[in-house]
Amino acid sequence: QVQVVESGGGLVQAGGSLRLSCAASGSIFSINAMGWYRRPPGKQRELVATIISGGSTNYADSVKGRFTISRDSAKKTVYLQMDSLKPEDTAVYYCAVDVRRYPDSTYWIQEWGQGTQVTVSS
Repeated sequence: QVQVVESGGGLVQAGGSLRLSCAASGSIFSINAMGWYRRPPGKQRELVATIISGGSTNYADSVKGRFTISRDSAKKTVYLQMDSLKPEDTAVYYCAVDVRRYPDSTYWIQEWGQGTQVTVSS
């Protein structure tokens, strides 16, 4: 079993900051990509940012320059620093982790957390 747990969501005023954390645990041999996604009210889930094991990052255009993704591979944890928040950033934020569970596994499994609510008031 693999557990993925997000934390750090909450209510913040526009222009404020929040830092999300996501920790993976359980039967994990290695982790490749780690990422954040969000589901705004009444909309479909969308990519926010990803980071691969080598450190390369990718961001949605809507968050470039405001959000920063980082990871601590030793702790199997990924972070999302969110600055200059806007009301349109309001969403449930989900963490996804691509894991290989065993040394002889030949495939990666994407594991998801339950989500954490971020609400930005105007």
